Parts: sequence; C-alpha cells; structure tokens
Amino acid sequence: MNDFIKIIDDFLWGWPMIIMLLGTHLFLTIRLRFPQWYIFRAIKLSFQKDKSSPGDVSQFGALATSLAATIGTGNIVGVATAVSLGGPGAIFWCWMTGVLGIATKYAEGLLAVKYRVKTRSGKMLGGPMFALHKGLGMKWMAILFCIFASIASFGIGNMVQSNAISHLCQTTMDIPLWVSGLAVTIVAAMVILFGVKGIAKVCTAFVPFMALLYVLGCIYILFVNLDYVWPAIKCIFECAFNPKAAGGGFVGGSVILTARYGIARGLFSNESGMGSAPIVAAAAQTKDPVRQALVSSSATFWDTVVICALTGIVIVSTVLHFGIDISNVQLGSLTEVAFGHIPVIGAPLLTFGIVTFAFSTILGWSYYGERAVEYLGGNKLCMVYRVMYIIAIYFGAVFELSLVWNLADLMNALMAIPNLISLLLLSSVIAKESRTGLSKI
Repeated sequence: MNDFIKIIDDFLWGWPMIIMLLGTHLFLTIRLRFPQWYIFRAIKLSFQKDKSSPGDVSQFGALATSLAATIGTGNIVGVATAVSLGGPGAIFWCWMTGVLGIATKYAEGLLAVKYRVKTRSGKMLGGPMFALHKGLGMKWMAILFCIFASIASFGIGNMVQSNAISHLCQTTMDIPLWVSGLAVTIVAAMVILFGVKGIAKVCTAFVPFMALLYVLGCIYILFVNLDYVWPAIKCIFECAFNPKAAGGGFVGGSVILTARYGIARGLFSNESGMGSAPIVAAAAQTKDPVRQALVSSSATFWDTVVICALTGIVIVSTVLHFGIDISNVQLGSLTEVAFGHIPVIGAPLLTFGIVTFAFSTILGWSYYGERAVEYLGGNKLCMVYRVMYIIAIYFGAVFELSLVWNLADLMNALMAIPNLISLLLLSSVIAKESRTGLSKI
C-alpha cells in the first residue's frame, strides 16, 4: 500500500502539481495586477487591530497561526533536500515560487473572508470549502476538500512533525522517543484544548520569537561565512540557469531538474494554493476581505522569500566555506552537516529551529483540521477531533511513519486541486473586490 501511494505521490508532486500551482501563481499575479507591490503595506496592516469588526482573533493572530503551520521542517530540511537534488540553483526557483505565491495567498485570503459564515456558537468559519459551496455551488467538492484536509492534518500537520521532534531529541540529546513524545503531547494538549483563541495567543507570542531567533542565528552564520556569502549568491543565480556551472562540492545537472526541485520545495513550504491558510484567515477580525487578503499574503513573504532564502544562502555559503562534498551527505542531512560546521551556535540553532518550527506546525494544523471536521459534521465533533489529534501526536513520535508521510503528501495534493479550481473560477470576483478594496486602504 505504501509503495502504491508513493507512486501516486511521485506523479502528483512532479510536473502535474508544479504546473497547476505555478500556473495559478502566474495567472493570479497578472490577473490581479501584481499584488506583490503591496507587500510592505500588507506587513504594516498585519500589526494593526480592528477589534470592532467581526472575527475570532486579531489579524496578526490569524497571520501568526498561518505562519505556525507553514514555517516548519520544510524551511530547513526541505531546502537542503532541494539543494542536494537540484544544486544551489534550486534556491533561486524556490525563492521565485514564493514571490509569485504571494498573489495566490492573497486571493485565498480574500475569498476566505468574503464567503465566511458565523456558526451557531458565534465563531467565524470559512476557507476553500465555503468558496466552493457558496461561491460556486459545488458542495460536493467542498466536502471532498474537507475530507482531504482533515486526513492531512493528522499526517503532515501532526504525526510527521512530532516524529521529527522526537527523533531529533534522541539523536542530539539522547532523550528516549517516548519521553519527548509525551512532553510534546502534553504541551500541545494544553494549547489545543482551548481552541482557536488559545492557539492564536500562543502563536502570536511564539512564532515571532522563534522566527526572529532563527533569522538572527542565520545572520550570525552568514557573518562567519562573510567571504563566501557573495560567491554563494552568485552561485545560486548562475546555477539557476546553468546548473553545470556548479562547483565547490555541488553537482551540476539540467535546468529542468534544478527548477523542478526548487519550485516543488517552494510550493510545499509556503502552502500557497493548498487551501490550508485561508481557513484561519476567515477567523480574523476584519471588515474588509481585501485587508485580510493583504495580511495573509505577507505569510508567504516571511516563509519563503525570507526564511527559505536565508536557509539556502547559509547552506551554500557553508558548503563553499568548508568544502563539503554533498555527494557524501545523506539526503535531507545537508542542513545538519552545514550547520554543524559553525562553531558554538550551529548545531543548537538547528535543533531549536526544527523543534520549534515542527511544534508550531502541530498547533496551526490542529485548527485547520478542526474547521474541516466542523464543516462536515458540526460543532459536536470538534472536541472528539481535538482528543484524537492529541493522541496522534504521541503515536507519531514513537512510530516509523513512511506510510503516514506518503499518505499526507497525497492528501495535500488532493486538497490543492479543489482549492485551485475555486481560485481560477472565482478570479473575476477576486479582481473586482481588489479594484475597489485596494483604493480604500
């Protein structure tokens, strides 16, 4: 079963998904007249509060929860995988995917607020399922999206992340899997059981701190590699279009291969087009869909344009500095090897980054899955889902998860398809709202 699912994964996450996602990014960028130009206004808006407007959490709380789910192991280990398979030029394509993905994340946020509803319990509920249901009248597709999202939350958002934490703690600090698994489960339960407000409060305080500390650590490493930073940047740009120019331990390949791995990793990292982030965007306190759309778009900027790019430059500059031969490095371990060459701060920074990023992903995805379950069966199922989600954290930490990982990849791809359909078919609605809304902000 695992082998069969992996075959489907490899197909979907190959050129079909790259073409669908990147094509949507390009189409919406042009259709919406380059919303990327408003990114600094979006960052400014994310820190402003609009308490008089309907919503469950502040705009920044919604953004922090979204970032909690997207800033994960993909930003660290995933970037290293892209470099190992596609060479340093993959970083350029990953970065470009983030820039173009800002338009898609903007469109998702706009539809989430426009079509959101207030539940009987007084909470805001929205996301691709309501864009499909209310905007296009495709309730059957909305149901499919929620089924895929709820299953995916147990995989990529839960068990895979707790597994990464427990195995890292065992490798670096010799902590038994069950001990770290139990610790993560208890701490996560204390947050998840309080619902979206509890998750948003923790993410609002936690996400900026962990991201800032990681960014500062990367800047320190770049300072250590100062003489190799500019050569690394040149190498990334040159190898994006001429991979055979790669040197210093890197293996050159074809432009298509380099672009494929860079684009795929960028798409997977920032989740633009997957349909997960707009679920929490719908809970934001805002009176204007365009306003929240801008705030949502800034998540892709921070996730891919900043953090993935920094990680990539750190890896390439360190490989050049210390002459690391990546052909002798196990796939996915390049980040560990690169950071391990940095005195004092390297290994602790990587451990801190992976643990905190993975834990925050667990919190963010718990909200996504719960909202999908609520659409399918109502509020009465939410507490059942929370308990099951918390139990899954522990089992993910102590078991091997190759089947879970492949199934999660499949669910992510299947989530993206109905979401992309709603974005493309409702692009005229998004464009009309944008023309009137942007002039007021």
